[in-house]
Amino acid sequence: MFDDLGVRLAEPTDVHELMDVALQACAENGFVKPNPVKLLQEIWAGANLDHGLIGAIGDPGKIEGAILLRVTDSWYSDATVLEERGIFILPEFRNAKGGRARRLCEFAKKSAEVLDVPLLIGVLSNHRTEAKVRLYERQFGKPTGAFFLYNARTGSVREAAE
Repeated sequence: MFDDLGVRLAEPTDVHELMDVALQACAENGFVKPNPVKLLQEIWAGANLDHGLIGAIGDPGKIEGAILLRVTDSWYSDATVLEERGIFILPEFRNAKGGRARRLCEFAKKSAEVLDVPLLIGVLSNHRTEAKVRLYERQFGKPTGAFFLYNARTGSVREAAE
């Protein structure tokens, strides 16, 4: 279904590599210390198509980028939404030809269409934010509102309050 995008559905056998990708994403974009158990629970569910899915670019053992999408209820409604939890392209593939970020965005859109649910997706970054927003505007149209982070910066992990 996603072959035309060069994106495949991640599988349980990808879990270790996806954990490595997720930890790199947290190191670059996180603003609080990641919990590996929670990451694993989200990734495992997505790789098993349990209320979510993961689009991966690259063959098993050679993942270049991925997007984690979760099927969940809206926090204020019983309506189902598709929520992007993270999208990340490994640094060594960002300047390579192939539009990996665009392809993962297309995967998210196609997933929302197939599931016939709204897609909630956005940019949470203090690094190259304007370029990322331009990419998302090309893929999704004008933004709906804005997102703000107070008392923290992405890429600068803080310990969680105990």
